[in-house]
Amino acid sequence: MSAFPGSWYSSLEGLSGWSGSRRGRTPSHPAFTRIWRGFMLARVIVASVLVAMQVFVLLTHTGGPAWLIAINVLHLGLALVALRWVRPSDLRHLRRGQWLFTIGVDLLAVGVLQHFQHGSLNYTPLLALPVLLAAILGPMMIGLATAACVTIYLLLEATLLSALSGNGQTSGILQAGLSGIGFFIMAVLANHLARRLAREEAVAQSSQAAARAQAQVNELIIEGLSEGVLVADADGVVRNANPAAQRMLMGDAYPKGARLLLSGRAGWEALAHLVGQTFSLGQPLEAELELHVDELTTHRLFGRSRLTRTHGDGQGLCVVFLEDLREIEARVRTEKLAAMGRMSAAVAHEIRNPLSAISQANALLDEEVADAGQKRLTRMIDENARRLARIVDDILNVARAQSSPDSGPPLSVPLDPALRQITSEWVRQNKAGQLLGVHTHADGAHIGFDPDHLRRLMVNLLDNARRHASGHPSSIRVISQPAGPDRIRLSVWSDGPPLEAGVLKHLFEPFFSSESRSSGLGLFLCRELCERYGAQIAYQRSALDLKDGNEFYVLMPTTQPLPRQAAQRNRSLLPQDSMSAAPRLARPSQFNP
Repeated sequence: MSAFPGSWYSSLEGLSGWSGSRRGRTPSHPAFTRIWRGFMLARVIVASVLVAMQVFVLLTHTGGPAWLIAINVLHLGLALVALRWVRPSDLRHLRRGQWLFTIGVDLLAVGVLQHFQHGSLNYTPLLALPVLLAAILGPMMIGLATAACVTIYLLLEATLLSALSGNGQTSGILQAGLSGIGFFIMAVLANHLARRLAREEAVAQSSQAAARAQAQVNELIIEGLSEGVLVADADGVVRNANPAAQRMLMGDAYPKGARLLLSGRAGWEALAHLVGQTFSLGQPLEAELELHVDELTTHRLFGRSRLTRTHGDGQGLCVVFLEDLREIEARVRTEKLAAMGRMSAAVAHEIRNPLSAISQANALLDEEVADAGQKRLTRMIDENARRLARIVDDILNVARAQSSPDSGPPLSVPLDPALRQITSEWVRQNKAGQLLGVHTHADGAHIGFDPDHLRRLMVNLLDNARRHASGHPSSIRVISQPAGPDRIRLSVWSDGPPLEAGVLKHLFEPFFSSESRSSGLGLFLCRELCERYGAQIAYQRSALDLKDGNEFYVLMPTTQPLPRQAAQRNRSLLPQDSMSAAPRLARPSQFNP
């Protein structure tokens, strides 16, 4: 049987509370379910009252036949079954028997009682319950059909009584017609009101869902902003602050859910003054701020204040947007890097031409000299010229964000001998004999890394560790160890203090440094070199020999050793150093990677 036009709860379709397929779906919206359960409970109550009345009539012998009590008990049982086990269902799908099992049962039970009752009892008002049930929970067609069934029954009943009485009076038929009209009006009004309330509820729920979704989006945006957002009132009380602002103000020590007084915090005088001036002048302000988080940490911020609108006698709020000046400077440095990339192509041949001339002149000079000391000087000139040429190529590759072209078969460098050679050279050049400890535990492991690039990676990491180390003996450690069947873990550890959260965010970015004398390219070049050879570099805070420190570690894929000729070629590319390798120290007793 085809479906009737939409019921009142069709306005709720598409919301989160509606489930089921298009055919035979089951509405589980809370409003529909609540009204459905209310009607089913009312049916049980009415059926219970009818059973009680029929028992009373039977005992007093003032009613109809005794078998009517069986009809009432059956009606009560069916009502209980509907209340307990029947799920709310769309009344448009008559093939499911929903109409017959609920509304049809009520009409039949009340009709039988009305027809066979004796005395002055009148069960006609009870027919209003199935009419309301059909009009409210079903479409208009179902409500009108139910009212029509009731009207037809009342007219037939009145006609039959008039025919049996033989007096030809039409007052009963007229009364039945008027009652039927009343039931039709009741069905139309109930359906109309139900549909209107449903539309209003659907609009309210849609608006509420949209407002809730927008609030969640705003919350996610504010929490995810790298820019700090702080809200303060006219008394200088912090009403709210997003995570970025909390980190800028107090780091991880910011109390969750607490309201702080700006003027009551030592080191926040500049921020409190900005908020106070904004309320006093009534206009937005901008200023550079210095917030002293503790005795050792000072944050340089750029603050922009704005006032919210006031309504009535209420006071507005001051919203302060905070930016870390170091991040602003980092963006400026990144733009400088982009500018360097644009001009690097023009400068490259200007650098390479003098290098070529120096190399050629040195080669000619090497042919002329015979003294061993002079030969050593020409060899040093040649090595440094080639090294400078490789540096130029690396900077060009970094600026252009592309890897260098392949220069032959992949290299395979023995890691531990290369590390001992590189660290020995670094110790000699930096006079750090007692400062560095070398722990090589990857005997026989080979990595696919250019030897000179490996040297540059290690030198950058060691120089960075030396700047932050305490300077005590073995305050810097170089450790190599296996990290699985096909990877090697190379780490450089130092006993320096923890890095600030603002520094960690930009650790491997170009031109970003916590020191004014540093170019900020060291760690950036380390990352670029590692990515070029399929390695990964990262930072963590770790403990070594019961001491906390900063650790930069690189995970490198291992390779198979090359044939003998290629191995000799690799050894010739390793940095030469007459000084013996640094002594191998004992393996640390405690190391938390």
